[in-house]
Amino acid sequence: VYTFTFLLGLPANLLVLFVYVRKACKRGTTPNVVYAFNLCLANLALVAWLPIKAVETFRGWKLPPLVCPIYSFFLFSSLYGSCLFITAVTVGRYLSIAFPIIYKRYRHARISCLISIVLWALVILHLSFALVAEQGAYFVSTSGVTSTCYGIFNESQLAVLLPLRLEMSIVLFFLPLIVTSFCTLRCVTLVWRSHLQPMGKRRVLTVALSTLAVFVVCYAPYNASHVVGFVLEQSVEWRRYAMLTSICNVFLEPVV
Repeated sequence: VYTFTFLLGLPANLLVLFVYVRKACKRGTTPNVVYAFNLCLANLALVAWLPIKAVETFRGWKLPPLVCPIYSFFLFSSLYGSCLFITAVTVGRYLSIAFPIIYKRYRHARISCLISIVLWALVILHLSFALVAEQGAYFVSTSGVTSTCYGIFNESQLAVLLPLRLEMSIVLFFLPLIVTSFCTLRCVTLVWRSHLQPMGKRRVLTVALSTLAVFVVCYAPYNASHVVGFVLEQSVEWRRYAMLTSICNVFLEPVV
């Protein structure tokens, strides 16, 4: 899965990045371009670490322990960064449809850049707290002859990680999911009642609903594992399998 995702995600995101950069050079930078650019960067950062993830899956962790927290930081910051920027894109679409005149006044790239900085800062701040649970072990644990990065934790680490995972899932996924769902459903309602041509309606509705579907399918299982893990007071075994759907976002998001 990781190899397949790497082979699809790398060219897809590079192509989308090229298209948006070219669009910005020709027509100027818009909020949608800024958010899409950050979304591509988040996906490419994730793609860059997928070969290591693939090797770890089959052979265990072979790199120095110091690389593990760096690897985990980029991996999870990419995932949650993608969540937030999908939400930003969806909110922009909703505002442009629901309040076109008012939104046009504030539709400046500078504001979008500031929002992007705030979103990245929010992700980085949350993930930095995860290092508190490290306690000098670099998150590398050994089970038998196989070493694992960020896979097995002791009770003192779980005491910090489980509440932190729950808080991260609420702030960085469930709240954005509520916002994304609301904006998408409002877009669907407004477009359906509009006087657009049927072809135009279908196009807008397809993009809006596809974005929401990708958001839910890719990120819901992994974040649900955080909620279940907090309730059961353990790092659930199926969490690593739930990660597979989150990884798939790197080739699904460029499509929508």
